[in-house]
Amino acid sequence: MSSSLTAREVCQRLREAALGVLALKVCEGPDATGLINVDIDGWRLLLDFADQRLHHCEYACSPEGHEGALESWQRYGTDPVSLLSTWELAQVERLLVADR
Repeated sequence: MSSSLTAREVCQRLREAALGVLALKVCEGPDATGLINVDIDGWRLLLDFADQRLHHCEYACSPEGHEGALESWQRYGTDPVSLLSTWELAQVERLLVADR
């Protein structure tokens, strides 16, 4: 891992997708465990999305190759999804459902 992404950096990509600034594209999923791969302007995210609800972000990789993962974010008591407002979360969930 060249550099670790913070939960705030990843949250910002989700926020920009919710606001329509960046496009969110579902690449694959959800699989049997509810994980879904998405692309947001070259950022690759692995999201836990089950029962039409976004629970957390498992992994993220920026276009530059910087990575972040749930286990490192949880050490600091948060993950990118928990930093979203209620409205932003609802928008991202809507995008995930609409793009499948």
